[in-house]
Amino acid sequence: MAAYVDVTNNNSENEIVRPVANFPPSLWGDLFTSFQMDTKLSDMYGDEIKVLKEETRNMIISGDSKLSEKLVLIDTVERLGLSYHFENEIQQQLTLAFNGHFEFEPKENDDLFIIALQFRLLRQHALDAPSSIFKRFTKNNGEFKNSVVGSNEDVKGLLSLYEASYLRRQGEEILDKAFSLSKARLQSVAPYLPDSPLKEQVLHALDQPLFRGYPRVESRRFISLYAEFESKNESLLRLAKLDFNLLQMLHKKELCELTRWWNELDLVSNLSYVRDRVVECYFWGSGIYFEPRYSTARIITAKSVAIISMIDDTYDAYGTLEELKVFTAAIQKWDINEIDQLPDYMKICYTTLLNFYEALDAELSPKGRSYGVIYAKEAMKEIVRSYYIEAQWFIKGHLPVYDEYMNLGEITSGAYFLTVSAFLGMDNATVEVFDWLSAKPKILEANNIVTRILDDIGTYEGEKKRGQVTTGIDCYMKEHGVSKQVAIQRLYEIVENGWKDLNQGLMDNSVSLDILIRVFNYSRLAEITYKHDHDGYTYPEKGLKPHIISLFVES
Repeated sequence: MAAYVDVTNNNSENEIVRPVANFPPSLWGDLFTSFQMDTKLSDMYGDEIKVLKEETRNMIISGDSKLSEKLVLIDTVERLGLSYHFENEIQQQLTLAFNGHFEFEPKENDDLFIIALQFRLLRQHALDAPSSIFKRFTKNNGEFKNSVVGSNEDVKGLLSLYEASYLRRQGEEILDKAFSLSKARLQSVAPYLPDSPLKEQVLHALDQPLFRGYPRVESRRFISLYAEFESKNESLLRLAKLDFNLLQMLHKKELCELTRWWNELDLVSNLSYVRDRVVECYFWGSGIYFEPRYSTARIITAKSVAIISMIDDTYDAYGTLEELKVFTAAIQKWDINEIDQLPDYMKICYTTLLNFYEALDAELSPKGRSYGVIYAKEAMKEIVRSYYIEAQWFIKGHLPVYDEYMNLGEITSGAYFLTVSAFLGMDNATVEVFDWLSAKPKILEANNIVTRILDDIGTYEGEKKRGQVTTGIDCYMKEHGVSKQVAIQRLYEIVENGWKDLNQGLMDNSVSLDILIRVFNYSRLAEITYKHDHDGYTYPEKGLKPHIISLFVES
């Protein structure tokens, strides 16, 4: 929230005091305003991909490979960003493994790398692998054997254990120990490892664990790394490169469409305080789902992020309390006749908002999916009511107790609103799915907490520079009488517990895993957007820019 300052120099009674944010302009200029699909090239890619996909499919379902080989293959396919082609085959093979239809060779039962890999893959696919599987690597007192965590020889096994530990849930002490010990050991040995793909994997994992990473960013990086593997499968690597390039063409086409939509709205010219972040909005949309079948959903989500960003900036970076009160009431009524009560700049916001949802309704009605728009409007009304309460706190310098702040902050994090928006374009998001989400399931509650706190930590320094008094960190510091550093440390501990609850939430059988993972992906977005305590959305130069370039510019 921006600080409120006097921006006029006269002594008029009508003088308006507004906040000042001074957000930096877009980094992208006209880079994404035009794109011409090379149909000849895309057809050529598609023909070769079809052949390579069949070859890969046969490898996945082959009955001739050992279980350990099958697990490594599935992991490689997923890391390369290809698993969306083989979802049924992979789920079938892992389910067979979970049910004991495949067996390890005797020597593999004590192979830390393979056991941890199987555990991670099963849990990633909502197959409830027990953490007790790791007891074979512990002593009678429950501590891990020195041969496991004290050796420099099995770095690959330690890395596998470390990555698996990020699938832990509440109360799994053995995985808490596995995380602490494997992380400490990897940090210790990493500087002394010879230059190799393994060293790169270790260093990257310590900075960005796989399961919390933005899927497409992680895949883009792994494609380059996999090319250096001595054991690489050339067909898999070729498929990954072709598939990435073909899918990138679709993403560029969508990004061009989105950019043109944004430019036609012309909000940047008419609302100078609004962050010009439509490319970053698309990055968020593609972080929820990158697959071709979700093209419509991706664009709807990106547009929704842009709209809520405009609304957020209106509350955060320009509106006075009196204006915001009227604006909030108008949105609750959702009636174009309310526009006459609004100041001119808010008329633009209000018209844009109503027109957006009217267009959504027109787009989804022929598909029998207009019911989702009703849920989205209600989510918008809820978040706007919460924005207004926050504005009152911020403007008046009120520091609520931390729980009160979080009760509101979990709404203003936008996680619920944006998840509802993400479901609009998903054909498998039925009325029952929207009802499930509106009941605020555990995975959503955990998502709200993780995204809110990561946002608070990432935006803290920028908000303090703008003179903001009321932040989540300040609320925590005041209530508990601790320093900023201690407050941030404790908040990160809350985030860790939130991730555990997110992991547990993936086991919710009320809806499909395809639905659950979209909720989970919002926390992954928060992880990458606010990485290293930085607001990568508002200030993308040091945040999202390199990722956007790697996904949508470089091939």
